Amino acid sequence: MENSQKGFIPVMLTPFLGNGNIDYTALTQLTEIYLQAGSSGLFANCLSSEMFELTDRERIQAIKHVIKVVDGAVPVVATGTFGGPIVKQADFVKEVSDLGVEAVIAITGLLADENEPDEIFDERVFDLLNQTNKIPIGFYECPVPYKRVLKPQQLSSFVNTGRIIYHKDTCLDLSQIEEKLKLTKGHKFGLYDAYIVHAVASLKAGSAGLSCIQGNYFPELIVWLCDHYDDSSLTEEVQIVQQFLIDNMDVMHNVYPVVSKYFLQKRGLDISTFTRRDVGSFTPDVIKGVEKLFDDYTALRNELNIEVYI
Repeated sequence: MENSQKGFIPVMLTPFLGNGNIDYTALTQLTEIYLQAGSSGLFANCLSSEMFELTDRERIQAIKHVIKVVDGAVPVVATGTFGGPIVKQADFVKEVSDLGVEAVIAITGLLADENEPDEIFDERVFDLLNQTNKIPIGFYECPVPYKRVLKPQQLSSFVNTGRIIYHKDTCLDLSQIEEKLKLTKGHKFGLYDAYIVHAVASLKAGSAGLSCIQGNYFPELIVWLCDHYDDSSLTEEVQIVQQFLIDNMDVMHNVYPVVSKYFLQKRGLDISTFTRRDVGSFTPDVIKGVEKLFDDYTALRNELNIEVYI
């Protein structure tokens, strides 16, 4: 997914009803919020979506629902590999591709075990490519079941096939990102950085955009940053936004995604804080932290004249 303009790709949440079923009404509203905020694409069925807690049927239904709501407005990518033999993973990649996604995302930590060398990983990637026809593929260095970070030369060899068009990077290392960008330049390919701490530097280095959990609190702020990171007339404001995101890293990651769903409630979305994952206790202190975040963000967006829809 190569864009001339920097883009924000939200890692989508999955809203649930109180009984644990997917709340498709809230999923519609959430998708519309991402779009209204100016997102240039959507990453459905990812870790923030609680993809490992969904059944294959739920994964397909949720992706299909998002694509229907989006109705071609922006591209959608979605995870399509969940372990097992490559032939099994390839079959699900095809099923996800048939829904109409721009690219099917492969989880790097599910293509080889943590103790297996890069040679085994590379072999399985090429096997997956061979078994999935010409389907566009992306990578996600997901921290679950373990984080397998691609080396720059590895990523380059995959992108050179012409099949890899998307990469969600979680290496947290700006020098690695710079090398990845250098080695993949000129291809129809986009690297989207997940690490908000060096967001501005990554965008300036050539990243296609950002794909971070902060967009599940205030997507319009991340879009603003992608739009203005290099605007010389807003240098001070960009630094204020970058520092705001850094200062609030801990509160946004603690008991996630419950905290982001609570934050969205405060914004006006009819969404429960139900999660199928064991993420810890949503204590009064955690709630207090999220409420302060909401107040601080409200003041910041007013200062920057950022429009919000809820």
